[in-house]
Amino acid sequence: MAALLLFFLALHFSRSISTLAQFPPAIELRGSVGGAVVSVTDYGAVGDGWRYDTRAIQAAIDACGAAGGGRVRFPAGGHYLTATVALRSGVVLEVEKGARILGGTREADYPAEAARWYVVLAENATGAGITGGGEINGQGEAFVVRRDPRKNVMVSWNRTGACLGDECRPRLVGFIDSKDVRIWDINLNQPAYWCLHLVRCDNTLIHDISIYGDFNSPNNDGIDIEDSNNTVITRCHIDTGDDAICPKSSTGPVYNLTATDCWIRTKSSAIKLGSASWFDFRRFFFSNINIVDSHRGLAMQIRDGANVNDIVFSNIKISTRYYDPSWWGRAEPIYITTCPRNSTSKAGSISNILFVNISATSENGVFLAGSGGGLLRNLRFKNVELTYRRTTRYPGGLYDYRPGCQGLVHHIMGGVMMEYISGLEMENVKMRWSKSNSKGWNNPLEFRPSTVNKLSFQGWLSDVH
Repeated sequence: MAALLLFFLALHFSRSISTLAQFPPAIELRGSVGGAVVSVTDYGAVGDGWRYDTRAIQAAIDACGAAGGGRVRFPAGGHYLTATVALRSGVVLEVEKGARILGGTREADYPAEAARWYVVLAENATGAGITGGGEINGQGEAFVVRRDPRKNVMVSWNRTGACLGDECRPRLVGFIDSKDVRIWDINLNQPAYWCLHLVRCDNTLIHDISIYGDFNSPNNDGIDIEDSNNTVITRCHIDTGDDAICPKSSTGPVYNLTATDCWIRTKSSAIKLGSASWFDFRRFFFSNINIVDSHRGLAMQIRDGANVNDIVFSNIKISTRYYDPSWWGRAEPIYITTCPRNSTSKAGSISNILFVNISATSENGVFLAGSGGGLLRNLRFKNVELTYRRTTRYPGGLYDYRPGCQGLVHHIMGGVMMEYISGLEMENVKMRWSKSNSKGWNNPLEFRPSTVNKLSFQGWLSDVH
């Protein structure tokens, strides 16, 4: 495992550094985008926030693309209301600081196919991007049917059966079947559904962006990396109601994902693999991430047969808390699970996972659960400090296997719950319970011996303070 860590550090850092060397910090990037420079106002955009500027924006993008690429500028001070606009190869939207692109709130503002409901959409594009220091805003508040401090009730455009229930809402920004995508120095706010979505993309860099979504609205994920490879995420601030960084595999594998130097707060999982997991996940590196007041910290929900291999979590600070059982999760700092979603699914395996230099303060323990058809193999925890402190009044004693699987299960609480594991190594791992609310936390390890083997503990400490 030591060799594995060194290999990953060398591989991911060398790849990240080489990529960033080609793509320097934001102040230099503005000048580095060559080609034509056009302004949407030159094509008739008024930017008053209530008249639609869709035709003007699309005309500027098309003209820039026809000229071989360049920048389409949204001047500061404008609020540019638009239906879906299509980004072209080589075209970078430059939304100046003080400018906003506003997504339309009518179903008629979006294409007929629900899969193409985005405010900004690039399909089969090369070298497209977004920058400028301004904002793209999905006006997500307009999609709230009824506000609820537990979980808002959202609008549904499910008239054709093409999508499910209240998940029928437009996403904010999407890149589909594209390569060499660059997104930097931009604010993505108030998505009605997912915020930034990569689908079957290759060689993407996301740098220095801020994402903000309503904390009580479901499904407003931060960054969804679906069937996309060679992705680097750096220096991002994500504060949203649902999963913050979420790799998914629906039509193909996901590999070579690096995320570093990020701040995350979410009412769901800060980093989550799945739950869409039909194809494999491999070679991921997460480092220097601060997770604050989230419902879960580091999570894997493998439900559709995928295999997960060679994942490193390094230098991560985590704080978790209960929000409400209507959201998946019970404040676990680390949650690694594989089990069949339903009777037609199969369980995948999760193997070669390293947690190194992790500190967490949470209201629940670490949850490590394979299943009969899919084991957790070769998990290693090195230099990990876990502090358990209850700060809310939600009842304990529940394990959350959702989606699918066993649902919510009553179970004795443990510092680390383990089942269906072959190979678990803990080196210099410390657990501490707050004395004031340690009732029910008298078992550091909770596991079924018949399902767990190949355990190794070195430098282990469990204490109440």
